[in-house]
Amino acid sequence: MVFDPNFLNDSPEEHPNQLLNDSFEEHPNPLLKYLQHQPPEVLARVAQSVSPEIKQIISQNVQGLVGMLPTESFNVQITTDRDNLAGLLASAMMTGYFLRQMEQRMHLDHLANNH
Repeated sequence: MVFDPNFLNDSPEEHPNQLLNDSFEEHPNPLLKYLQHQPPEVLARVAQSVSPEIKQIISQNVQGLVGMLPTESFNVQITTDRDNLAGLLASAMMTGYFLRQMEQRMHLDHLANNH
């Protein structure tokens, strides 16, 4: 899974999905707004810092959302539009941020319990 740090900074004309269009301006999502104002370097660094365990959970989540059949028995092709794909990407990103926070909390709990 590769993260494009410029995804959130694209213009609505380039990616007219529900996250980046006029409805976002009417009902802003504070986290998404914060992410949009981060430099691409920061987002890329955060994406690279994700542990293999989080990557595995996100991968399983995305596979569950799109339906994953064994590649040795099936030739799976998935067709969608840009809006739905953007929603899937946003869901995976938010899952990643949540899991990263929980992972950090777990490490802090371990540190607190060992002292």
